[in-house]
Amino acid sequence: MTERKPPGVPVGNWVDELIRAATERGEFDNLPGAGKPLPDTDTNDENWWIRQKIRDEDLPADVLLPPALQLRKEVADLPETVRDLPTEEAVRDAVREVNRRVADWIRTPSGPVVPVAPADPDMIVAAWRDGRRS
Repeated sequence: MTERKPPGVPVGNWVDELIRAATERGEFDNLPGAGKPLPDTDTNDENWWIRQKIRDEDLPADVLLPPALQLRKEVADLPETVRDLPTEEAVRDAVREVNRRVADWIRTPSGPVVPVAPADPDMIVAAWRDGRRS
């Protein structure tokens, strides 16, 4: 267990002393990657670690969008999202769920305030029907 910082000793001095003692004991010897640069870092890009996390977690890039833009994208993608749903009721349920989140955001917006309009369920259902006929 790590010892507690002695009273009256500045944190920086205490941490430096802990590091010096660990170095003398050889606790930093032979660490994996010692002396090598961090992988996939672009020193000119301060957000390199965000891009790496998104890539490592296999997340879509739109997770970085503010909530309003995520909702606008969801509304715009609804025709594609509902395309393979089996029934009109399932399509209406999907539209209802997106519209519920839009209404929640309108009540208590977060992030930049960007206009977000709910989807028209009848238009989405009509597009879904047209897609099933072809």
